Amino acid sequence: MTLGGAAVTRVVETQVQMRTSLFADTPAQAWADNADLLSPHFWDAQADQWRIAMQSWVIEVDGLVVVVDTGVGNDRDRPHMPPLDHLRTDFLADFAAAGFDPGAVDVVVNTHLHTDHVGWNTHLVGGRWVPTFPNARYVMPEADYRFFGPGGDGENDGMRAVLADSVFPVAEQIQLWTGEVEISPSLRLRPAAGHTPGSSVLWLDAGRPAVFVGDLTHCPIQIRRPDDACAFDVDPVAARSTRRRVFGEAAQAKAMVVPAHYPGSGGPRITASADGFDVDGWLPLDTI
Repeated sequence: MTLGGAAVTRVVETQVQMRTSLFADTPAQAWADNADLLSPHFWDAQADQWRIAMQSWVIEVDGLVVVVDTGVGNDRDRPHMPPLDHLRTDFLADFAAAGFDPGAVDVVVNTHLHTDHVGWNTHLVGGRWVPTFPNARYVMPEADYRFFGPGGDGENDGMRAVLADSVFPVAEQIQLWTGEVEISPSLRLRPAAGHTPGSSVLWLDAGRPAVFVGDLTHCPIQIRRPDDACAFDVDPVAARSTRRRVFGEAAQAKAMVVPAHYPGSGGPRITASADGFDVDGWLPLDTI
């Protein structure tokens, strides 16, 4: 699809379903009350589970090829996350089928450093993890690098594995950032802390604005109920505040909101409502 002068492509890695109880602030009845928004693409009413897509967004703008988030990756040792453990998908073949050469990628943006956003930073070759995008800058939030890294408050066995196979092998290509960073005239990274300390959003404005929000929202129920936290948020209070701020900015700018994990058409345009937000159209993409 095109957004002004930018081309945007979705490359899907896999899809899974998760229990709705991961949204502890969301009453069971709220899922049914919002079925007009959630069914069938985002919520399986019969199983009482919400649907999640692992996917990357590729932006072509200002002469650059930019990959936003890189999914889970194959061959990862993730015993703490069984659906992602030793995953085997055709992501690289699908990436090529979409018309992209990993060697031609200029920038990789990891909106944060969770396992399902950094996996295809690398791939396994001859028993070694090597950069999937050998000529790219890997732009990562310094706050997450410090938080999840050695001696950080978020260090644990799971994150040690993530950094060892998906972050440290691209060390020579990493650009850590704080504050804000301009990637190109049309792309700017801004902090969006809460889900993780370094969570970020990538604003695109090449004539038709969009904001790639990572895990600011996991499911569209958080559009109508922006104060409802997800269990994966490191700081739920900060995540709520950031969600309202970014959603408000997006509504005012009439920008498309593009999360990392929405199936369906991938992301909405939103409007402000009395106590939250609502959907006013979707990206022009086939639904998944």
